[in-house]
Amino acid sequence: MSDPVPPGEPAPLGLTRHVGGFAASGAIAFTVDATVLALLTRGLGVDPLLARLAAIAVAMVAGWRAHRRLTFAVTRPASLGEFLSYAAVAWTSAAVNYAAFAAILLLRPGTDPLAALVGASLVAMTVSYLGMRFGVFGKPGTR
Repeated sequence: MSDPVPPGEPAPLGLTRHVGGFAASGAIAFTVDATVLALLTRGLGVDPLLARLAAIAVAMVAGWRAHRRLTFAVTRPASLGEFLSYAAVAWTSAAVNYAAFAAILLLRPGTDPLAALVGASLVAMTVSYLGMRFGVFGKPGTR
C-alpha cells in the first residue's frame, strides 16, 4: 500500500502520463510556434527571420505553461524566476540541438539532413527534459 499524498501536493505521475505530458507539451509548443510563424509571414508579410523570433518567444511561454501542468503537475504559483529558468533551459536545448545537428553533418557529411535533425533532436530533448526536471520544476515533493 502506498503512502497518502500530503494535501496540496499532486499525486505521483505515472510514467506513461509523464512521458505523454512531455510529448503533448512539446506538440503544443511546436503548434504555437508554427501558427505564429505562419500568421506573421503569410498573414502580415513579416520577414521570416524576425517572425521566427516572435514565434519562438510565444511558443516558449506556451511550452512553459503546458510543461507546468501536463508534464510536471506543478501546484505552486507560476513565477517570473521559474519562467526565466525555463527560458534558459529552452535556449540551451536549442543551442545543443543546433550543435549536435552541425556535428553530425560535419562528422558524417553523407548524412541526410533530416536524419541529422532527428538525432540532434533526441539529444536536445534529453537535455531539455533533464533541465526542466531538475533545474526548473524541481524534484517531486517540491512542486
